[in-house]
Amino acid sequence: MRLFLIRHGETVDNVAGLYAGSRDSQLTNHGFQQAGRLGQHFRDTDVRLTHIFASPLQRARITAERIRDAQPGAASQAANKASLPITSSPLLKEQDFGFYEGKAFFERPHGSNKTGKQDHLDKHKDEPGFVDVESKDSMAERMDTFLREHILGLWQSDGESQEHVVAVVSHGIILSVLWRRILRHLPRKSVSLVPELMSSQPVSLEHLGGFSNTGFLELVMARGKDSDSADPALKPSLKPDDTKAAQENVETLTDSVPEDSTDARLLPQSPEAVPAQYAERIVPAPEVENVANILRNWTTTICVINGKEHLRNFKRTGGGVGSSAYNEGQKTIESFFKRRKVD
Repeated sequence: MRLFLIRHGETVDNVAGLYAGSRDSQLTNHGFQQAGRLGQHFRDTDVRLTHIFASPLQRARITAERIRDAQPGAASQAANKASLPITSSPLLKEQDFGFYEGKAFFERPHGSNKTGKQDHLDKHKDEPGFVDVESKDSMAERMDTFLREHILGLWQSDGESQEHVVAVVSHGIILSVLWRRILRHLPRKSVSLVPELMSSQPVSLEHLGGFSNTGFLELVMARGKDSDSADPALKPSLKPDDTKAAQENVETLTDSVPEDSTDARLLPQSPEAVPAQYAERIVPAPEVENVANILRNWTTTICVINGKEHLRNFKRTGGGVGSSAYNEGQKTIESFFKRRKVD
């Protein structure tokens, strides 16, 4: 299986520096073009997707559609829609920022050790109607449920008739959680990195770094002989970098685009903060143990971390146009030229 974890294109809230988790922030025109370039990159590199899963929030949905519409092998976008449907799952929504949704990032108070968010939380947590940020436990449970409902069956059937090539189009924080949940179910010493990544900068498997807008993580997963150990790659008594491939590279890979990323570790957390819209979908942890059983003899190779090759030499349209909200009703430059060619 080839698995791509993909963050959506740039949004108006990214540009404005606002928290947007459950908030349905629009893509900018620049973000729309980023998604198109990623779709073309996959087409040019012969990435032929067999499954696409996406968050229902428009920034992820439209990004997924742009990727799907660029896929080879179909005479039209309509044919692509029929042959490669996008499976929308609310489980893939971003972390719910609760009270902070739509609010600006808060700066650290002068002369204080608190983060800006923590300072703001202390001032407002007792206000009527205050809703805390979704907890790490809630996000982990959501991702386990997503794996069980949508990916487990693909792992079981992979290679029977064809290789599955899967794209998951979602959001930066929740994609990092998804990767860590996958890692937790993988056997020890079963994860490696391609030589290009090993020779670049130190990598921690548990914290691969942030996702830029339309940045992606590419994994190649394959069945192999029984692993030396059926233990998962991560568990509380093990260091997150305890694999042969990463033993000498234990520092965390940092995101080079800080304006595009939000560090979940700095957000206020409370274990009881589980949004109501997810409560009925959460699966108890014992049921998810089946994932580890399925993957007990698999190997995983990390091929690309925060892939941005498709954005090389890509410039934002000036005059404020690139940062403006994308309107789904507007014509793209591609459709304009296609129409002119027919005329």
